[in-house]
Amino acid sequence: MKQKNIVAPALGSIRVTDPLFAHYVAIVADKLIPYQWEVLNDRVEGIEKSCCVRNFRVAAGELPGIHEGMVFSDTDVYKWLETLAFCLEQGKAQAFEEQADELIALIGRAQEADGYLNTYFSVNCPERKWTDFAEGHELYSAGHLLEAAVAYTRATGKTALLQIACRFADLITEKFRPDGPLADACPGHQEIELALMKLYRLTGEKRYAETARHFLSVRGNSSGFLMDNLRRQGKDRIFPEFADYDEKYAQSHCPPVEQTTAEGHAVRAMYMFSAMADVAAEFGDEAMADACFRLWKNVTEKRMYITGGIGSSGHLERFTADYDLPNDSMYCESCASVGLMMFGQRMAALTGNAAYCDAVERALCNTVLAGISAEGDRYFYVNPLEVWPENCLPSTSMAHVKSVRQPWFGCACCPPNIARTLASLGQYIYAQDARSIYINQLLSSSLHTEVRGTSASLELASSILKDGKASVTVISDGRQPFTLRIRIPPYLKDPVFSLCGKQIAPVIEKGYAVVAISQEGKQNLEISGSVQPCWVAANRNVRADAGKIALMFGPYVYCLEETDNGSGLPFVFVSPSASVRQEAPAEGLPGSLPVLAFAGKHLSSGIETDLYASPAFSFTDAELKAVPYALWCNRTPGEMAVWLRALLPDPGKTEV
Repeated sequence: MKQKNIVAPALGSIRVTDPLFAHYVAIVADKLIPYQWEVLNDRVEGIEKSCCVRNFRVAAGELPGIHEGMVFSDTDVYKWLETLAFCLEQGKAQAFEEQADELIALIGRAQEADGYLNTYFSVNCPERKWTDFAEGHELYSAGHLLEAAVAYTRATGKTALLQIACRFADLITEKFRPDGPLADACPGHQEIELALMKLYRLTGEKRYAETARHFLSVRGNSSGFLMDNLRRQGKDRIFPEFADYDEKYAQSHCPPVEQTTAEGHAVRAMYMFSAMADVAAEFGDEAMADACFRLWKNVTEKRMYITGGIGSSGHLERFTADYDLPNDSMYCESCASVGLMMFGQRMAALTGNAAYCDAVERALCNTVLAGISAEGDRYFYVNPLEVWPENCLPSTSMAHVKSVRQPWFGCACCPPNIARTLASLGQYIYAQDARSIYINQLLSSSLHTEVRGTSASLELASSILKDGKASVTVISDGRQPFTLRIRIPPYLKDPVFSLCGKQIAPVIEKGYAVVAISQEGKQNLEISGSVQPCWVAANRNVRADAGKIALMFGPYVYCLEETDNGSGLPFVFVSPSASVRQEAPAEGLPGSLPVLAFAGKHLSSGIETDLYASPAFSFTDAELKAVPYALWCNRTPGEMAVWLRALLPDPGKTEV
């Protein structure tokens, strides 16, 4: 397998100017960084204490006490540092660099002499280090440390956190060497694998990549390592409530290279699949790459929601069966869609195929954005497609579904994960290889980079949802020719291209329009097409969506909210041929996405007093308004629905 060697440009060379995404990128630096810093230091009233920074002080011997909070709470600190690093690289949130350096020094003081670093095990049960792989999250937490160190080093040039991370990584490579006592061990929660690959790419230390590959190679072997490990914990299990933990939950039912369907905990699966793509690229591993192709196909063609959400089970946050996609009781953890973006980005880099960026865009523009409020201080962990607030009750099967975003969570993986994703958004917009610059998302932005020794500046201005147009202004010093590869999204119909005012017909390769840039100075590429709102139905095997339709505009899924349409959204019927008109954006919502308006019907059963009686159905006309799912619940809370019942024709007709 020929490695594509497609990489993301430095984040500091990218600026996002899209009206919607620039808003969210800005609030990461302006609001999320300071808000989450206060949370990590337990200074926000009315929410569960995180104890994150305090735990490091206890581990460093500077405070008395025990570790409190989740066993993996160290990762919240690491993800905050990674997010800040992305901001610093772009010249933002610089007021927090001093706090970050002090925090890094504290982390160093908490590190043990041999390089070990985990506040839970160091403080509460040092005798159990490297014994609980199923639930202990030691390697998961280590992975987030490594990712933070890579980001902070790239952003600041400072190496204190990198030295801490490398000491721990060196310990891990020694502990888990193929001829050592822990040779059969693998993490219950994957993350270390992709993090080791990142650390390898920064440092050039091949043993880090080899250890990542080793963890994948021993996973799911015949010894049943994780299940045996779980049984040995007995009454000392960290999560005794997870009695249904099984091999599929942990993606250890068979070796990753042999897996054909996405199974188990959705976030863990995505992190593992991402590492598999990295390993396949680095080692030219054809079998691993083939497994990635199979797993991607299964996820995106049979187990993914229209919003790019994955993990349909509210129990254990996991995948279930093909086409099992319920709308109200689903899980669709925000972190899982972040993981899908990570996997898709790596598959695009592995193959040079733009199609993988379609799902990246779907997840970004819907589930990931929906996971955070417009103000940046409230979050969804679970992302349903239908909400009836009155039945989102604690101590019921719907307890995991929240009808409003929350200020924080006891298990707080999602808020900092969303923050680091938005802070590093540029890596999903642009990529480059030895000869080309890739534009993977048509989001208004700019890039300054070097390709083939040639200085190149790009200004991307996109208004495709407004008028079907996008333009790329390129300024090159002309030393060497290079190519632009612009992903043409499937919703942009009949695109026409012109370069410096002259119409051209670029070659389309793997979903990219390929345009040669060979002249010195400024050149302008214009793309014109059509993007219209459209009604979408699900595959006939998706039972939850039988006889239903959803509305999309470009990559954005739209939904009905009670604040615009009244209650009783499950009783709304719409014809699949209903015309849709664009109206001004809703007041109070960021960006410039329009409200979509259309006519429908509201169903009444005619039964008003009895619980059950003879039907007397009737329809009344309804004027309906839909807003982007990404922005729901930023106004008055209430009901929400993505999928609407289709108003079908007379029975004698076979098509709508």
